[in-house]
Amino acid sequence: MPIEIRMPALSPTMTEGNLARWLKKEGDAVHSGDVIAEIETDKATMEYEAADEGRLGRIIVPEGAQGIKVNAPIALLLEEGEDAAALDKFAPAAAPAAGPNPNPPLPGLDPGTAGKGMPGANNPPPQSPGQARGGEGRVGDVGNGARPANGEGRIFASPLARRMAVHAGIDLATLRGSGPQGRIVKADIDAVLAHPGAAAPAPQRAPAAAIAPGAAVFAKPQVLALAGTPPFTEKPLTAMRRVIARRLTESKQTVPHHYMSVDCAIDDLLKIRATLNAKSDSKISINDFVIRAAALALRQVPAANASWSDDEILLWQRADISVAVALDDGLITPIVKGADQKGLAQIAAEMKDLAARARAGKLKLDEFQGGTFSISNLGMYGIRDFAAVINPPQGCILAVGAGEQRPVVRGGQLAVATVMTCTLSCDHRVVDGAVGAQFLAAFKKLIEDPLTMLL
Repeated sequence: MPIEIRMPALSPTMTEGNLARWLKKEGDAVHSGDVIAEIETDKATMEYEAADEGRLGRIIVPEGAQGIKVNAPIALLLEEGEDAAALDKFAPAAAPAAGPNPNPPLPGLDPGTAGKGMPGANNPPPQSPGQARGGEGRVGDVGNGARPANGEGRIFASPLARRMAVHAGIDLATLRGSGPQGRIVKADIDAVLAHPGAAAPAPQRAPAAAIAPGAAVFAKPQVLALAGTPPFTEKPLTAMRRVIARRLTESKQTVPHHYMSVDCAIDDLLKIRATLNAKSDSKISINDFVIRAAALALRQVPAANASWSDDEILLWQRADISVAVALDDGLITPIVKGADQKGLAQIAAEMKDLAARARAGKLKLDEFQGGTFSISNLGMYGIRDFAAVINPPQGCILAVGAGEQRPVVRGGQLAVATVMTCTLSCDHRVVDGAVGAQFLAAFKKLIEDPLTMLL
């Protein structure tokens, strides 16, 4: 009997992925441990190794397919001695339904984390049943009032399709689903939105233009109506952008943020940096000093190196610093692990390597998943100061602005100094104002007396 090869979960938060490339073709022998495909997660492209042996009998999901649900069949493997005729008698099982999400996203956002665009986004349609859109299949007939072929009065529809229907005022009873056993899926709602006359709207729903401003609606027709339908172009949502939207929404909704800022004079730091760089091939950046100072400050104020859980506060014994790196369509946070135990040269070398591989999509999972404290530096863009959103379950994130010359008062006299503003965002459940202030005081002292970081 053919063995199903299913879309793997390559990270703890992955629920969907994109199939970037097949490294085996139909008919090729497959051995356990062979890399058979490259899978795009929300953060990186990762290799998928086979767990079984046999011959690749059928590729179900082609290269380039997006939004494939975790555990959805992507290929069939013939066992040793098994004839290809067995493929015709084998119907792959549907991917198991995901369990309830304890932190549901805002209405209109797919609880998945990769691939698909928002309702009505300009995503390419499936090429054939079981290909793009995670195997949802072709768009079914609409407007015929039929219910799913399940023998019951209940209308079967995916959670995303139900939300889209509610926002668009579509009566699900007027649709015939194209999913397994007649289930109504996103593609069916997209078809109705593309051809508004194909299904009757539910009478109890107000038209899109009548929805009150401020309502949480994200389907494209509603957004257009609320914006007054100005000219626009479409930019399809990527897996990374969907994850950023979901994670930041969850963070701002569930984490009580509070903020505090400190101004750091960095003239001495700039002098020491210039001296070090003149005597070494490894170039140290201001951000490397910031990483080192933050890690040492966390060692001095361990209460700031903490995370909230519903059972207890977790105090981390190592300073693993996540550093935001900008990509073309979002950001990723590679981690300098044990940064409090590393010198500036080692931090600089690690960050250069991590940033290069992050931009190439070649980071390993453990190189960007985790971390106990985050740093986001926008100084290179000339941003004076800003407040960043916490990356749960971390308790803090430090936002670093540009170093710029400002007037300061020293000993009662007006002077000019290079000043860098840093803003700490804290989870008030675990890092209150006093702890945050102690951390910033320790950080400022290290930044303004950089020789102490070299000891």
